[in-house]
Amino acid sequence: MPQPRRFHQLDVFTAIPYQGNPLAVVHDAQDLSDARMAAFARWTNLSETTFLLPPTDPQADYRVRIFTPGGELPFAGHPTLGSCHAWLTAGGTPRGGDSIVQQCGVGLVRIRRDGPRLAFAAPPLRRTGPLDDALLARLAAALGLRDGEIIAHQWVDNGPGWCAVMLGSAGRVLAVRPDWAVLGDARLGLIGPQPAGSDTDFEVRAFVPTLGVSEDPVTGSLNAGLAQWLMGAGLAASNYTVRQGTALGRAGKVFLDRVGNDIWVGGQVADCIAGTVAFPEDR
Repeated sequence: MPQPRRFHQLDVFTAIPYQGNPLAVVHDAQDLSDARMAAFARWTNLSETTFLLPPTDPQADYRVRIFTPGGELPFAGHPTLGSCHAWLTAGGTPRGGDSIVQQCGVGLVRIRRDGPRLAFAAPPLRRTGPLDDALLARLAAALGLRDGEIIAHQWVDNGPGWCAVMLGSAGRVLAVRPDWAVLGDARLGLIGPQPAGSDTDFEVRAFVPTLGVSEDPVTGSLNAGLAQWLMGAGLAASNYTVRQGTALGRAGKVFLDRVGNDIWVGGQVADCIAGTVAFPEDR
């Protein structure tokens, strides 16, 4: 019989199950092949599925591999928080008390426990700077935007390949209906300010059709890159909150906070499913 492995399915960036971004986590995955991991991620059909392994870096508490239905990512935000929650729930003991170190494709990522939330330190951006005119024109066409509706734009790539544009309002962000054929292989984040009196500061959407997920419900890596851009450019305060997932009927909430030279990306994690999973390779 296949050897069962511990399995969690979680909801990230929410305290309420089924209102955030779901994540599947497989424990003790060190003997699973790349092909088996990829096949399981396609089967879950979630935006990401992660596999926990022992670290190979002595500074790390655990190692994680992150798969979308379309392939592996070197880093992603909601899988970072969800995987850390699952590792702690399974009895993981961090070397640093309330500070946890995750090893993944981009290297070591620091995570901290912050009351009911977990938060990760935004990794360095791999690509920054404004978008070129040709890409900007394609994005505007794909989003159905008129001249002047893009307030600001920037590369905010910390691994997945994000580019971002700011629109004039949260309402305009929510009104966008992308043309997927025109959007093509772009991995695009939209952000716009909320009206006065809202319980968050910005509305965010994330479009990633080439990863097998047309729109991601709540996106930690994108919000990490956005915060580095917006705070650095003076377009956002040194701490702010984001709502994401509204267009999909979710209620994700992301907390961004600059502390010294670090920008922390935080949120809560809700448990949804706990059990075991067996793989044919285990026979």
